[in-house]
Amino acid sequence: MILIEKPFTGEYKPYAATYINQLPDDGAVLQHLAANMQTISDLIRAQSPEKLLYRYDEGKWTLKEIMIHIIDTERVFAYRAMCIARNDKTSFPGFEQDDYVAASNANDREIESILKEYEATRHATLAMLHSFSQADVLKLGTANGSPVSVRALIYQIAGHELHHLNIIRERYLNA
Repeated sequence: MILIEKPFTGEYKPYAATYINQLPDDGAVLQHLAANMQTISDLIRAQSPEKLLYRYDEGKWTLKEIMIHIIDTERVFAYRAMCIARNDKTSFPGFEQDDYVAASNANDREIESILKEYEATRHATLAMLHSFSQADVLKLGTANGSPVSVRALIYQIAGHELHHLNIIRERYLNA
């Protein structure tokens, strides 16, 4: 089992602590990513077509849009992690999540198509992350104008998903 210690303050932008702190200090972030894939997939598959298009307030995303947002964010963070692990010195720009979701056509897609994409993305992310050495996960790069480590990006992927899982449970499933 590969263990990756949580990143220290200074290895990520302060806002990322919201995501990183979603995870326990057990170093098992890759195992959490694998387990959460099944949890999310099962939860979303259990929702009615009407619930998948529900918005709890004006301007809020549907469950389909949240799933696409999780996929997009994972891809962006995984790409940054790969580049930094490979010693790419590029300073990676931020991305505007609302623009990505608006252009995703999520609500016009079948949920199985979205979940297939989600699961393929997660499998690809995990395969790549399992290839990283302990030295790789400690490497630092720059994203969104601030230093970021590979391990911070890994924890952000996992914690960001947990953040949205909590929102789904609180604001969508109890509605």
